[in-house]
Amino acid sequence: MRPTLTMTTFLSGIQSSGYLHLGNYFGAIRQHIDATSEAGDHFYFIADYHALTSSRNPDELRDFVRETAITYLALGLDPERCALFRQTDVPEVHEIAWLLSCVTGMGLLERAHSYKDKLANGVKPNVGLFTYPVLMAADILAYDSDIVPVGKDQIQHVEMTQDMAGYFNNAFGKHAPEGYAFVRPEYRMAATERFQKVPGIDGQKMSKSYGNSVWIFESGKKLKKAIGRVPTDSREPEEPKNPEELVLFDFLALFLDVAELGDWKERVQKGGPGAPGYGHIKMRVIEAMEEYFAPARKRREELLANPDEVERILQAGAEKARTRARKVRDRAMKACGLR
Repeated sequence: MRPTLTMTTFLSGIQSSGYLHLGNYFGAIRQHIDATSEAGDHFYFIADYHALTSSRNPDELRDFVRETAITYLALGLDPERCALFRQTDVPEVHEIAWLLSCVTGMGLLERAHSYKDKLANGVKPNVGLFTYPVLMAADILAYDSDIVPVGKDQIQHVEMTQDMAGYFNNAFGKHAPEGYAFVRPEYRMAATERFQKVPGIDGQKMSKSYGNSVWIFESGKKLKKAIGRVPTDSREPEEPKNPEELVLFDFLALFLDVAELGDWKERVQKGGPGAPGYGHIKMRVIEAMEEYFAPARKRREELLANPDEVERILQAGAEKARTRARKVRDRAMKACGLR
C-alpha cells in the first residue's frame, strides 16, 4: 500500500567498498543524478554498513566513504535537490531490519543472486553477506520509497524488498491506523539497454570484487594500462570482425554517440585496407573516457580540498533522512506491538 497525497519518493544507495567504477556510474549513479530532475523527495545513501561484509581496514573504509560522497557530488548530484548521507547516520534502519528479519524466511535469502555469485567467485561467506538483503530492504523501506533506480543486477533486491514488506504488512499492517506498515517500492532500470550491463576488462560483469573494474576518474598511464588489458585476439586489422563479439565495443558504446559508434562498427565489420585495429579502438576508448569525465575530475579536486563542505552536506542529508526514518520505524513498531 502507499500513502496518499504525498510526493513520490526516490531512494537508492551505493556501497563504499572501493573506488567507484564505470559499472557503478552507468548502471546506477547516472540514474540517481538524472532522477533528481523529477518532482519528489530524493534520498541517496552511502552504504558503509554493507561495506563491512568485505572491508577489514577501518582507515580505508573511512576514505572510501568520503570518496563515494565526493564522487557523487563531482559527477553532478545537487545536495539542494536530494539528501545525500551515510547509512550509519540513520540508526533507525537497523531497527527496521530486525523487524523484517523476524518475518522473512531463510529460503528467500538463500536465493539471492549476489550471495550465490560471490560464493561462486570464491568470496568467503559471513552472516552479514547472507542477511545483506534484509538490511538493503530496510534501507529502502525506511523512507516510504516509491521508486528505486537500480542497475540490472539489483532488481532482485528490490523484488525481495517487496516480498519482505508484504510479509510484514500481512502480519501486522491491519494493526496500524494507516492500514499498512511499509510502502511497497518499485524498481526503475536505466532507460537505455546499452547501459544496463557494463563489462569489466575481462568481459565479465564489472565488479570491484572480481578485480576487473575501471575507476571512474582513472586517467593517463593507468587508464591506458587498464584498457590495454581488455581481451582481444590475433586477427589483423583488415580481417572482418563482428563488433558484437568484441568487448572493446561494449566500452565504446558507453561514451560514443550512436552515429560515431555505428561508423566504428561498420569499418570493423567490413575490414579491408584502412580498417581500425584493436590498438586504434582502445585509444578511442581512452580518449572518449578522458573527455567524458574531465569536468567531474576537476570538480573532484575542488571537493578533495574542502572536506568540511562535504561533511556538512552529509550531515544535512542525514538529518532529513532520520526525520523520515523515525516516522516509518515508529509506525512499524506500533503495528507489531512494540510501541
